[in-house]
Amino acid sequence: MSEVRIEIDIAAPPAAVWSVVMDPERFGEWVTIHRGLGAHSPGPPRVGSWMAQSLTLRGAHFKVKWELVVCEEAKRAEWHGKGPARSHAETEYLLSENADGGTHFSYRNEFRAPMGPLGAAASRVLVGGLPEKEGRATLTALKKLVESAQT
Repeated sequence: MSEVRIEIDIAAPPAAVWSVVMDPERFGEWVTIHRGLGAHSPGPPRVGSWMAQSLTLRGAHFKVKWELVVCEEAKRAEWHGKGPARSHAETEYLLSENADGGTHFSYRNEFRAPMGPLGAAASRVLVGGLPEKEGRATLTALKKLVESAQT
């Protein structure tokens, strides 16, 4: 299992950040490893919403089928995903108002490789610190995107 936790402050209210992070059609604007959106549920986000997403990490292309399992508007979202070879991922967004009236955004991504300890060891060798690097780049892009819309 590998886990990445990253936090950032964004100079925009939680509702503005939420509207971007919960719109799958906008992932290409800020998620650095996003390569495409497949079929997805229509309408506003809610528990049970789903989507198919194409991603690329270290030149490897793969697809993940996501389901939204927690949805507390402008506060918390948790997606559970199933990837290739029975891999599993969880992504969580936590939003809270900071002292400046902006948003403190916490991001968590957990990945479980298939094949137990052997798969986890192989994943660490192949991927290394890349998920944290990409996570930081993604949140920096999100900050820039949301803050540019506030001016």
